[in-house]
Amino acid sequence: MKNISVKKSFLYTLFITLTLVSCKKELEKINDKISDTASSVTEESEKKDSLMAKKDSVVQKESLPPAVQEYGFYNAYIFPKDKKVRDSLFASFNKKFTEKERYAILALNRLDSKNKWNADTLVVPAKIDTTLMEYSPFPMQLDVLSPVKKFVVFSYPIQAYGVYSNGTLVKWGPTSMGKKSAKTKTGLTFANWKKKLAISTVSSEWKLPYNFNIFNLDGIGWHQYDLPGYPASHSCLRLLMNDAKWLYGYADTWVLNPGGATTKAKGTPVLVYGDYPWGKRKPWRRLLNDPNSNNVSVEEMTKMIEPNIQKILKEQDNRERVVDSIRAAKAEIEQMPQTTKTVEP
Repeated sequence: MKNISVKKSFLYTLFITLTLVSCKKELEKINDKISDTASSVTEESEKKDSLMAKKDSVVQKESLPPAVQEYGFYNAYIFPKDKKVRDSLFASFNKKFTEKERYAILALNRLDSKNKWNADTLVVPAKIDTTLMEYSPFPMQLDVLSPVKKFVVFSYPIQAYGVYSNGTLVKWGPTSMGKKSAKTKTGLTFANWKKKLAISTVSSEWKLPYNFNIFNLDGIGWHQYDLPGYPASHSCLRLLMNDAKWLYGYADTWVLNPGGATTKAKGTPVLVYGDYPWGKRKPWRRLLNDPNSNNVSVEEMTKMIEPNIQKILKEQDNRERVVDSIRAAKAEIEQMPQTTKTVEP
């Protein structure tokens, strides 16, 4: 009887133990399932958050002005071909900058307001100087020109002109010189005659305001005409209207001998030099990567001018003597007593 009681007790204990083990395993399964579900939910949540973050990043990126690429000293304004987008960006451009600032920006890109629509990219300074002097590619001082009262230089490589008075740069600006099939003549020359409104010998439809001839036999001079952002002229040196007008009043003309067949004195010295990098990147676009890329060094300018300095000074002295003698003659005539007319009875 005692043995039966022990067996029953053993069997009961075994049953309880098996039940507890089974329950423990079931609980572990349930916990594993809960853990897997929680993990799945967490991963899904993280994935969703990641997608949202990426979406927000794209939205934020797209919300940035697509027309501007920041480089540093100069930035690039990109204008796509799509007319609606282009018009919208130009409207934004016009709103962002004043009239004087827009004029300066276009000048840096060798453009006038008429041709701004041709631009696919505009190089824009981070800081706008409407005088352009802060962006001058020419040296501010040239000692070799210290004794020269007036001097004008035109650079083919960077399509720009500079004006020096006694070695100090007083003005510079953009130009559009001769296209590849009709290059502008280079070398040292002197300003000749000028005319407020000349008619082109190539086409009578081309009106040339403030024309100033510098190569008489070739009919080449500077004047106002379209600046499309590249060399496009028929050998002449195109300028913005304001620049053409300013140079018209600044430079001196030649002085002819009586009869006009020969030159008694030459005008302001003008140096046209170099060649354009045909088929390559526009020089002013390189400013985006290097703000000094268009700069002409003092050494380079001096090397070009020194061989001509004696001739320049000789012609300058001669002109001063001629002009002084003409002034003296006029003064003498003005001081002469007026002859009275005798009236016959």
